[in-house]
Amino acid sequence: MAITLSNPEGLPVIDVYHQVAVASGSRTVYVAGQVSWDADGTTVGEGDLAAQVEQCYLNVATALASAGAGFANVVKLNVHVVDWAPEKMPQLLDGIARATAKLGTTAAPPATMLGVAALDVPEHLVEIEAVAVLD
Repeated sequence: MAITLSNPEGLPVIDVYHQVAVASGSRTVYVAGQVSWDADGTTVGEGDLAAQVEQCYLNVATALASAGAGFANVVKLNVHVVDWAPEKMPQLLDGIARATAKLGTTAAPPATMLGVAALDVPEHLVEIEAVAVLD
């Protein structure tokens, strides 16, 4: 399976993701939006955006692994953050850095981040969904 990530000339280079992913493969994996629940359904990191981002990434990794995939197979992430404001970016990036360090990945697929009014329960500050492509 081949995924090529790029930042085409004429588009800005973003440090935390690439602008384009080109994937060739025969199986697509769609991971539902993951919140900061642990395996027992308990919210991890209540009130702590970085901790919740980290848990969301770990949950996405668990879901991907169940399909025989990993973050190296991800071609698109969608991130939904409650009450987004630019001053939250350091917390978001901290959570991503902690998760990618734990997972041993440096993949930075295209991503979309949206500010939302609320998620499924008031304690959740972020939800992350993924699309991956496998051979």
